[in-house]
Amino acid sequence: MALILVQPPPSAPGVSSVAWAHWSTDGRQLLGQGESPVALLPGQHELVLIVPAAALSWHLLGLPPGSLQNAARLRNVLAGLLEDRLLDDPEQLHFALAPGAQAGAPVWVAACRRDWLQQTLQALEASGRRVSRLVPEFAPQAEGQPTAVFVTGEPESPWLTVCDAQGVLRLPLSASTAALAVAQADAGDAAAEPAVAAIAEQLIGRSLPLLPPAERWLQATQTGWDLAQFEFATTGSARARKQAGALAASMWRSPRWRAARWGALLLLLVQLVGLNAWAFKERRALEAKRLQVRQVLTQTFPQVQVVVDAPVQMTREVAALQAATGGLTPADLEPMLAALAGQLPVGRVPSAIDYSGGQLRLRGMTLSPAEMEALAGAMSGRGYSARAEGDLLLVQAEAAR
Repeated sequence: MALILVQPPPSAPGVSSVAWAHWSTDGRQLLGQGESPVALLPGQHELVLIVPAAALSWHLLGLPPGSLQNAARLRNVLAGLLEDRLLDDPEQLHFALAPGAQAGAPVWVAACRRDWLQQTLQALEASGRRVSRLVPEFAPQAEGQPTAVFVTGEPESPWLTVCDAQGVLRLPLSASTAALAVAQADAGDAAAEPAVAAIAEQLIGRSLPLLPPAERWLQATQTGWDLAQFEFATTGSARARKQAGALAASMWRSPRWRAARWGALLLLLVQLVGLNAWAFKERRALEAKRLQVRQVLTQTFPQVQVVVDAPVQMTREVAALQAATGGLTPADLEPMLAALAGQLPVGRVPSAIDYSGGQLRLRGMTLSPAEMEALAGAMSGRGYSARAEGDLLLVQAEAAR
């Protein structure tokens, strides 16, 4: 997990330090926290910058079709749609869309001062720090999610923040706003920072679960929000790699993905075991077939003591048996002439015939390449090989060859 920073809002005067929290890579152990100048931040980790709630305003818009195809056009569209809702000039503000924004559907847009954000990033970059994400401190809840109520700040200035599907509402916590906190807390999740827990209990009338600032910042980084858009975004490919890397890191380290990681590992192990079992079964079946072939050879021809290639040895033994009993084999002259007689081109008669050692030689058979190719293919279908050497045609049984 990168080092998490919370930059003070633009309205904070004379602030020279930032609050920070450093979590372990799996997000389960807080390694350190504090407040220090940017130049004295610990380690050399990448930074996740939390944009404070006081620096952001939230607006729900409906984007026209085609507005998401071009970043410059989208910036102009947002400026036009928000012009009547903003107190500042749209050109002085930075806009960011909710993750998964689609044209034609309601989209949350966050706005903050561009110069303040730019100065903040430049100060971090000047100290050799790289900001990997810009995350809002609080963000609207998605439809169907419960309302989230937070009491934050210091004892002298507690703040009430309500996050629901209608946006983010931030008010000073007082007797007049306590009723709102009670109603929202009963309808959703509520938490208070330790520094203001006693005040929250006194005003709201009941105790709230404690949520230290470092844990609340960590929860903010686990949302899909990234305010680094438009002029603060990197190139498309680099941004895609950053988002893919962030997603991969979250899936690899985040506690909420632990069950999915174990499931994927278990599935991989099951696949490996199944593949090895299937391969073992196939090897056993192949070995059984080879043993059957060897047994047929040794039982039929007991004189064969060593089996090297059972099919070839079986063919040779059958041919030897046929020769010993006077039977014709495919390698004999008569079957070879019978097979050749119907395949020679019309009118082609050899001038001499010679047969020895299972090979038939016919002289005076000058064939064209096309005729030789046709003859070789036809003889191969009958179990013979045929090739030409000048005017000599050589024919031989495949098994004998």
